[in-house]
Amino acid sequence: MAWGAGGLVTLLVASAIACGGGSGASSGSSGASSGSSGASSGSSGASGSSGSSASSGSSGSSGSSGGTPGPGTTHAGCRIFPNDNPWNTDVSGAPVDAALTASVLPQMALSTGLHPDWGTFTEQYGIPITTGKAAAPAPITWNTTYGPRESDKLPCPGGGNEFCYPIPLNALIEGGPGAKATSDRHVLFLANDGAPDHCVLYELYNTQNQSGPGFTAASGAIFKLDSNALRPEGWTSADAAGLPVLAGLVRMEEIQRGEITHALRFTMDRTQQAWIAPATHAAGARDASLPPMGLRVRLKASFDDSALGPTAKILVKAMKRFGLLLADNGSNWYVSGETHDAWGPLMDGLNSDLRKIKGSDFEIVKTGTVIVPPPD
Repeated sequence: MAWGAGGLVTLLVASAIACGGGSGASSGSSGASSGSSGASSGSSGASGSSGSSASSGSSGSSGSSGGTPGPGTTHAGCRIFPNDNPWNTDVSGAPVDAALTASVLPQMALSTGLHPDWGTFTEQYGIPITTGKAAAPAPITWNTTYGPRESDKLPCPGGGNEFCYPIPLNALIEGGPGAKATSDRHVLFLANDGAPDHCVLYELYNTQNQSGPGFTAASGAIFKLDSNALRPEGWTSADAAGLPVLAGLVRMEEIQRGEITHALRFTMDRTQQAWIAPATHAAGARDASLPPMGLRVRLKASFDDSALGPTAKILVKAMKRFGLLLADNGSNWYVSGETHDAWGPLMDGLNSDLRKIKGSDFEIVKTGTVIVPPPD
């Protein structure tokens, strides 16, 4: 059974994909993949709507495929999706997708080590999370043509704008106020009014510094965290894959607790113009040798972490049990995490440790059919 999604008429292609492609400069999608303003020159990728057209269909449902429900995860008192949501599914016993592992995986920079794409607020590295009660509805102005077409509507109480999200005007922006206007500049706001089981996540991409009564951004998405519904097929989100960003971040509270119980978000330099649910959108090349958005990889059970430090071992355990989901275009094997000052003393050792985990240490998990949207 594949993770469900609904809406757009698509071409379904077999999992056997021809070899080719390769890595290069970070390609982004709709806007430059500019990287972080922190210690690394890497990038968490550029979101956007290059390729797929919007769908007017309703959101589909998302169940587990090839795995079993995990124990779930929380943040700021909120349950981050049901335990059987794909992000929370334990895939340690799921079958390997032999065809994709044989054909696509060789194109995924197998000699490249992992990189922790996060850091401190001093560095403004990583993706910050703002939490709290829902604020007064703030009007959103879109600075792209796909923004109003592929963003979730939430009408302003007084009318006049179909998009008013209750994000506080002082919400943290990825990279800080000094980040380049063309960089990712994600805003993640977790409204915990309905904690623990009915919280709502609001995410914006390419959010400009707030001025006036609301925000200017490239696209936005609203995720009700008590639901497994997917976005309509063909729709982006604050991530190129149409996925929630927060759900896949490595968060400091998890390291302090000693366990991560969800899949991790990662990026690749080049991706295919295709997706596997729970992804709903692609921003890549029409090259069947490249990995599609939503591809799930798992660290091989045989990987020996005995030489790694305690923080890296937490990540290794999660990558063996829950794997990683390809969510965006960016530097190869960059794993995403939240901005937090407590990362400071850990990062030197963590950078060194994760470099020892190579792309060749992963295998592709069988989770569904590759969906190729028709040309625009």
